[in-house]
Amino acid sequence: MCLTLNEYLKAKFGVRVQKIPLDAGLNCPNRDGTKGKGGCIYCNGTGSGTGAAACGKDLHQQMEDGMKWAQRRYGATRFLSYLQSFSNTYAPLKRLAEIYRTVLAPDEVVGISIATRPDCIDEERLMLIKEVAGRKMVWMEYGLQSANDATLKRINRGHSFQDFVNAVNITHEFGIPVCCHVIFGLPGETPEDMQNTIERVRMSGVEGIKFHQLSVLKGTCLQRLWEDGDYQPISQGLYTELVAWAVRHLGSECVIHRLAADHSADVLLAPLWSLKKAETIQMIYKRLNCNKHNVPKFRD
Repeated sequence: MCLTLNEYLKAKFGVRVQKIPLDAGLNCPNRDGTKGKGGCIYCNGTGSGTGAAACGKDLHQQMEDGMKWAQRRYGATRFLSYLQSFSNTYAPLKRLAEIYRTVLAPDEVVGISIATRPDCIDEERLMLIKEVAGRKMVWMEYGLQSANDATLKRINRGHSFQDFVNAVNITHEFGIPVCCHVIFGLPGETPEDMQNTIERVRMSGVEGIKFHQLSVLKGTCLQRLWEDGDYQPISQGLYTELVAWAVRHLGSECVIHRLAADHSADVLLAPLWSLKKAETIQMIYKRLNCNKHNVPKFRD
């Protein structure tokens, strides 16, 4: 079975390393009019993140709060800064440098994980990231969601699969590992489409992957499709079957960063099984024939 992110980090640093989700207050070219407005059909106002920036919390405060929480909750002594919300390479280089330096500054931080779009990266940005990170670890996280260009157009993604391949290739030229984000249950996709995405991701040579089920959140374009009866969420059974298949197919060298997404009850409309992340993960382990007493811990 593939390594979990926790196992990977423990092997690399010898201690528990906890990811700290951060919101740098950035935007997205698919929301500000550069490529589109409103974003992807499933994206809400927090950009798949914490919404901390909009609440007035700067990065220093977010870092401090996050590290204290992880120390209490998990006994963690080392941390990975995770720039999660929106597109974290989509800003002028000077501002990006300030952001990266801020979240890498604490001695307890061993590295940075940067979530962004594959069409928001270039040599200048990768060179900046390498320079600022120095000897600390870097992961680039690219939201692909699907390798099917028709699906990407349907969900208003604003980039192609080739954009993703190009991003992976240039990132590897800088010696930086890539984590790919995929979503199962996108409108119009069959199980075969989702399996094809995994095969094409495997062939791209990425080092890590995050799995998400498509969830209907309040305030999204997807909400209207769901309310009109034009979208039916993926079942928990099919999702867990596909993820288990994908884990086997990707091979033991691929690091699994996440097995399922979770959402709070105040924003989730469907599927309601998205509120049962632990149950979903246990179902995946069962399909993988894992012993429940030796199950690795997946935590973001």
